[in-house]
Amino acid sequence: MYKALVTTTMLAGLFALPVAATAEEPRHGGVLPFAVSAEPPNYDCHANTSFAFIHPVRPSYNTLLRFVPDSYPDIEGDLAESWDVSDDGLTYTFELREGVVFHDGSDFTSRDVKASYDRIRDPQDGAVSIRAAAYSDIESIETPDDHTVVINLSAPNAAMLAQFASPWDCIYSAEKLEEDPRWPERNIMGTGPFTFGDHVAGSHWVGERFEDYWDGDKPYLDGFRAIFTSGAPMVNALAGGEVLAEFRGHSPADRDRLVNSIGDSAVVQESAWACKLIVALNTEKPPFDDVRVRQALSLAVDRYAGAEHLQRIALVRHVGGLLRPGYELAASEEELEEMLGFSRDIEASRERARELLAEAGQENLSFTFVNRNIPMPYTPVGVFLIDQWRHIGLDVEHEQLETRLYQSALRGDDYEAGLDFHCDYMDEPNLQLIKYISSDRSTINYTGYNNAEIDELYERQSRALDIEERKSIIRDMEHIAMEEAYNIPTIWWHRIIVHHDQLRNWHVSPSHYLNQDLAEVWLAE
Repeated sequence: MYKALVTTTMLAGLFALPVAATAEEPRHGGVLPFAVSAEPPNYDCHANTSFAFIHPVRPSYNTLLRFVPDSYPDIEGDLAESWDVSDDGLTYTFELREGVVFHDGSDFTSRDVKASYDRIRDPQDGAVSIRAAAYSDIESIETPDDHTVVINLSAPNAAMLAQFASPWDCIYSAEKLEEDPRWPERNIMGTGPFTFGDHVAGSHWVGERFEDYWDGDKPYLDGFRAIFTSGAPMVNALAGGEVLAEFRGHSPADRDRLVNSIGDSAVVQESAWACKLIVALNTEKPPFDDVRVRQALSLAVDRYAGAEHLQRIALVRHVGGLLRPGYELAASEEELEEMLGFSRDIEASRERARELLAEAGQENLSFTFVNRNIPMPYTPVGVFLIDQWRHIGLDVEHEQLETRLYQSALRGDDYEAGLDFHCDYMDEPNLQLIKYISSDRSTINYTGYNNAEIDELYERQSRALDIEERKSIIRDMEHIAMEEAYNIPTIWWHRIIVHHDQLRNWHVSPSHYLNQDLAEVWLAE
């Protein structure tokens, strides 16, 4: 039996984190070795979407606000010491911490916050911001003094405060951005608890304790070493104690194996996961410009049987639509079953899929399906989907690429179909639905699909303060997105973390993007 079991549940959109408090005093010292199963394609927070970036890079940065590590979804200040929101919801005033410095010793001021958010909402000179659409309501940013930032919105946005806690909103040096807007792509310099030590491609990433960190006597660690390894070698390294954790997630089978190997020193933490896999179809490339072909691919997939069987071997478990199943604004099971591709009568769905392919003249369609070469859960879900499409006569080649090439392929014009992912740091339609608004508005919709009606519904739901009104608008948007079948949801994930009990004060969350600055974790002797 392992030493501790921490189970995290998500019910009705609320996350309960029943983590027992410890009477132990944090211990200083030690270097934390942990595994990361992929490498960051570059070093820019604003341009990335993968855990492969967050886990090694995020410890070097702070954000304006952050989610409280042991009581998600509560929010607290990070670089902001306090904040105020005007009664009309249009003005956010942040009072910043004093005495904060960047890793090069330069002072942090309101100018750096303004430069960073200007870059996020309107990148210039070749810089990339994946989440610009989420901040389109920001009208202006003022800096009345060095430690005050005033952000003015053009319209109320119920999600905005939580968005300022995004782990992707790293605050950069205004001076460095003025020198080169793309400077963060190739360089690391923040105000975070760990400075950049070393990155050896294919091997490791090293972070070192920032001695002038602003938050008391943190970080407790002398440093960390992120080791790039995946699959069986990663599990073996964790079982043998070469690494103490892997912070993304394990399959149930690997969880059981690790518990058996580590024994009483194993700690298991589990949570539902605000993360899903999506079939992205290039609607600008025939035959995927034909909605009948796209619908056929969705209709062929038995998500319910897939979830039942795949959860035994992979870190996926829940059937849902555009929003996480169980979240208060998500479709109910009954509503979901009325949407294209979610009927429980799979034989009738597949028969309809064959008819649609015949109408489109694509009965013998063959194509290449681009996937990520990360075993969990990309490989098993990719194999599952290809088998599902075989039932309607399709011939699909499975091409798995390492993260940089995979992301480059999906963001390019030449791919036909791919297994995309949509994970975020919280349940919030303004974030979760960005994948589905028009490609000319959303930099993370890689399908080339544009639909003004969907965009209008997205805007309406973001302004709706009444929950029932917002839910109704979202259902309308969801129905259209399912019928158009350009980004096709498959199965939602379930997060399982196994770590050695030497690692203390790390808390699981419903997102593998949260709680990774490592400032508060420590190592027991």
